[in-house]
Amino acid sequence: MNKTPLHKTSAPWRVALLALAAAAALSACAPALIGGAIVGTAAVAADRRSPGAQVEDQSIELKADARIRELTADRAHVNVTSYNRLVLLTGETPEAADRATVEQAVSRIDGVRAVVNELAVMGKTSLTARSNDAILTARVKASFIDALELNPQTVKVITERGVVHLMGRVTEREASRAVEAARGVSGVSKVVRVFEIISDAELRELQRPAGDAGTARDAAAKK
Repeated sequence: MNKTPLHKTSAPWRVALLALAAAAALSACAPALIGGAIVGTAAVAADRRSPGAQVEDQSIELKADARIRELTADRAHVNVTSYNRLVLLTGETPEAADRATVEQAVSRIDGVRAVVNELAVMGKTSLTARSNDAILTARVKASFIDALELNPQTVKVITERGVVHLMGRVTEREASRAVEAARGVSGVSKVVRVFEIISDAELRELQRPAGDAGTARDAAAKK
């Protein structure tokens, strides 16, 4: 039986999803609706970070953006993505000194536990190039739908100049599947893993309903 490549999606609902994902990538602040349901709510539910970690990541990103603007003004194009206090820097800086300065400044922000510096020393990319990256991000997310065992909301996708960076708290099996799916998308030049690897036991605990987790703790305490 012929297998359809991971990046090929022909069903109308998948085309609609891809268009929606592209719009979301270009306008992250606007809530998307599918059948009257807010997509952002589903994303929060699928997030494997604690609510406190999610708030802290947002705070880290805001502080980092402000500091980077102070340091580089309009000279650089830097995107900051924090996931469970692991910070990914993508984009471009005109000088190697700027690249190092940005990394040092971000690493000093309260709560940051590590910085992955993927900044390129070069001129800023064009709006067209960034739009193409947003489309690639949407296509990679759509490819996760075809990859069994992968929830598209579990893995964060960041694309710069055709290079796809994947973040999230995943098992080694999930990480390998996500990388395989992303590599199958036309236009992706490279895939960079920025995962926090967890065990299958940790994943089961994360997926356990809150009530069940409390019951399990109570039972253990009575023994």
